[in-house]
Amino acid sequence: MSVDLHCHSTVSDGVLTPDAIARRAYGCGVQVWALTDHDELSGQLLARDTAQALGMRYVSGVEISVTWAARTVHIVGLGIDIQDQNLLDGLQQTRSGRADRARRIGANLERLGMPGAFEGALPYAGNPELISRTHFARYLVEKGYCPDVQTVFDRYLSDDGPAHEPMRWAKLETAVSWIRSAGGIAVIAHPGRYHYTELEFGAFFDAFKDCGGLGIEVITGSHSTVQFSHYAQVARDYGFMASCGSDFHSPTESRHDLGSLPPLPDDLKPVWKSLI
Repeated sequence: MSVDLHCHSTVSDGVLTPDAIARRAYGCGVQVWALTDHDELSGQLLARDTAQALGMRYVSGVEISVTWAARTVHIVGLGIDIQDQNLLDGLQQTRSGRADRARRIGANLERLGMPGAFEGALPYAGNPELISRTHFARYLVEKGYCPDVQTVFDRYLSDDGPAHEPMRWAKLETAVSWIRSAGGIAVIAHPGRYHYTELEFGAFFDAFKDCGGLGIEVITGSHSTVQFSHYAQVARDYGFMASCGSDFHSPTESRHDLGSLPPLPDDLKPVWKSLI
């Protein structure tokens, strides 16, 4: 079964609308699919209706921004009730600081010799409430400051980059509680992207499990083949259900297309077996 439980539309920082990305997923042979936009649920109905009309099984989803040990991590919520008021209120609160942060990033880029970045990034954000570093990166690529989005992050917008502005997101236990209150399963997104020490990772996994987190992305477009194996072992060690997803944003920017990743190891428990 081809499963993809992590991707983004124009509602957050993807370039395809929810219905267009549903059609792309179907065209790529995906059978079980979730749209997981950042901190926002407004694309869910269109994604679900399009997916179901095409014959795919749809899993409602969201990717929540979290601050843990002074760094940003992402927690995916799968199988959520998209009308749950506690979740909706929490996501609104999480989104509320993005515009001010974006203005600060624009000012930082101007000091680095790239003027007009905030105004330039806005047209890339389908939802101005969710203007993000990715939208700035696309603008800087368009203007020729960098050859591609990844280079923008490497040079300027990573967590340690000269234009980065820290953001205090939701607490880990708070985000997981929102997902659980909405009847969903909390999953750690692409753990291989986080710059923690081995000791910090152990504390992070323990804290996630203690507050009710149940899953971890093992096969993801953000992981290398070596990381596939490493996080499969983490899933075994902590008893996490395993998830997979391309983290698809764009046909030209993403490392992997929808549904193009290898299957999970046979001995892991797929998270979707608890959802469909």
